[in-house]
Amino acid sequence: MAAFVLLIAGCVPKPTDCLLSGGRVIAGVDCIVTCQDAEGFDSLTVRSVSFINNGTKPVKVDAMETSRICLEGEEIWSFQPTSSGERLDWVLPVKKGFKKRNYLGMNGPDYGGGIPMVSLWTPEANISVGMAEPVLRLVSMPVKRYGNTAEACIRKDFDEPLVLQPGDTLKAYDQFIMHSSGDFFNPLREYTLYMQATFGFEPPVSPADAYEPVWCAWGYERTFTVDEVIGTLPKVVELGFKWVDVDDGYQICEGDWEANSRITDDGMRRMTQAIHDAGLKAKLWWAPMCADPGSQLAQKHPELLLVQKDGTHEDISWWDSWYLSPINQGVMDYTLDLVDRFMLDWGFDGFKLDGQYLNLCEPDYNPTSNLDYPEQACERYPEFVKGIKEHVDAINPDAVVQLCPCGCAINFYLLPYFNQSVASDPTSSAQIRMKRKTYAAMCPDLAYYADHVELSDGGLDFPSQVGVGGVIGTKFTWPKANPDATECGGSLLTEEKEALLRKWVPIYSEKMLSRGNYLNLYDLCFDKPEAHVIEKDGAMYYAFYAPEWNGEAIELRGLEAGKTYTVTEYSSDEKRSYEIDGNNPVIFPTFEKNYLIEVK
Repeated sequence: MAAFVLLIAGCVPKPTDCLLSGGRVIAGVDCIVTCQDAEGFDSLTVRSVSFINNGTKPVKVDAMETSRICLEGEEIWSFQPTSSGERLDWVLPVKKGFKKRNYLGMNGPDYGGGIPMVSLWTPEANISVGMAEPVLRLVSMPVKRYGNTAEACIRKDFDEPLVLQPGDTLKAYDQFIMHSSGDFFNPLREYTLYMQATFGFEPPVSPADAYEPVWCAWGYERTFTVDEVIGTLPKVVELGFKWVDVDDGYQICEGDWEANSRITDDGMRRMTQAIHDAGLKAKLWWAPMCADPGSQLAQKHPELLLVQKDGTHEDISWWDSWYLSPINQGVMDYTLDLVDRFMLDWGFDGFKLDGQYLNLCEPDYNPTSNLDYPEQACERYPEFVKGIKEHVDAINPDAVVQLCPCGCAINFYLLPYFNQSVASDPTSSAQIRMKRKTYAAMCPDLAYYADHVELSDGGLDFPSQVGVGGVIGTKFTWPKANPDATECGGSLLTEEKEALLRKWVPIYSEKMLSRGNYLNLYDLCFDKPEAHVIEKDGAMYYAFYAPEWNGEAIELRGLEAGKTYTVTEYSSDEKRSYEIDGNNPVIFPTFEKNYLIEVK
């Protein structure tokens, strides 16, 4: 019996024949498509798709593709927010011959999850497709280009061919198609509001402390000492930072989260006490839900480990660790006990939950997890992060919980359960800016930490942190580097970096654009130069980015006709100001890399 791929196009508003990938009709298999406009969301149509075998013979199915969308254009851009070890941009041009799977499950030992929506757009049109489900489903959202046409759909692959007997029905997960305009921001915002209205999805609201500047001790790397951290605090205070992030290296190993012999429990308490005495807050790096194979936890409690279909444990290659079972009461109890130690005993004020593996896991076949089916571990995975957040809140409602999925597009269903997002190991300044726009669309009241500035272009691109409304951060070492650090001096506070910090931290703290309202006034890809706008306290803050700009006209969108505005170059050393007319809000700047202005 040949195995088929069942296909149905998104543009078909009524039942139609089901097609093979070669375009042939599968005899006796009918497709029922129900389309329903979502109340209050005029641009979004929810689709329910079922395949029914009305024939006399069984049909074997490998996969089904539904809700296909197409867009024609010479230049087409896309939003493809899924995760892989390549840590690709989420915004990509769809060039001739382009093909990307966009699987929402695990794409490698550590990488999986994402935002269940893809968008295609040109200057004239935007069309998006995605999942209208209360939990993450293990489907793909493949994007391809043929000639001048880009297309995307929802695809469900079956691990083993599924046999559709005569009279059987195969139902797809609920999906949506959305027509919009501009880049990905509008459809992503609409989708988030739909999820909130339909499934009770609640975007987080960050406490005030989540917006304060961050110094991270990761510059000293895993062999840091307590005295190195404490010795840096005077410079941290002097430069205007408010948070100290104590990073990886204090623990015995992943899974055994007691302090090691170099740091000690007393050392952890001494460190947080010194941080608090300096008027700062302390955040602790932590990689929950993993255990090294040689850890006491893994050795003594194998029943807590995730078990794959073949009986092995799921690898976390980055740390040579194993996944714990996320939906396992024993794992949750163990994890919450750690929260108590870190906050009540050691005195930390928040967490940096770190690791790309935190985005998702494989299906869990561990019988002690008491799941109805293995994929429930993936679908219910957010319950693990929710348990941590609720326990932290019970101890300190103002605690900051950052979730850093290290290069992954965030698992959308985790969003309600942390209160500080992060650029998450960006590979460029452009990623810092793109990720900010993504989080602003989904969660406008969620603080966005722009990560260590050392990860930006040239390691010093403060304008890409500040201009888009990111929380400023650095991992400098002072007065010297840790001699065992692999970068050995790469994070040292040089005169150049200190001068820039003395300039940019006060600008950040005065303007606090991270607490402003991000306005979607420019297309990220088609408008030149790249532009971002923050509205705050009656002023508009525009940030423009380009390798160089030689006086070409730029329209300041969002201003009112009939008013005169003062433009101030707030990040320039001279703070030059000039006036423009709201009837013709066009400027002609010349700049390299960035141009940041305040308009009142």
